[in-house]
Amino acid sequence: MTGTLAPTQPLTAADRCDRCGAQAYVRVLLNSGGELLFCAHHMRKHDDSIRKIASDIQDETSKLTESKNDNADER
Repeated sequence: MTGTLAPTQPLTAADRCDRCGAQAYVRVLLNSGGELLFCAHHMRKHDDSIRKIASDIQDETSKLTESKNDNADER
């Protein structure tokens, strides 16, 4: 199957991990067309299994290590 994926929106604090309810930093688009959201911990824990069924992974875990000064520089 070929084609392009629709652009995804950035994850927000309202997006929650489907496993534990913590803030999600990873969106997984499944080959079947579904979507799963994971916190960084659960993505690391299930990474190998998830990659087998994913068509795309939007990883925003870098937000966890950004400092407030990094964001101020962007303004």
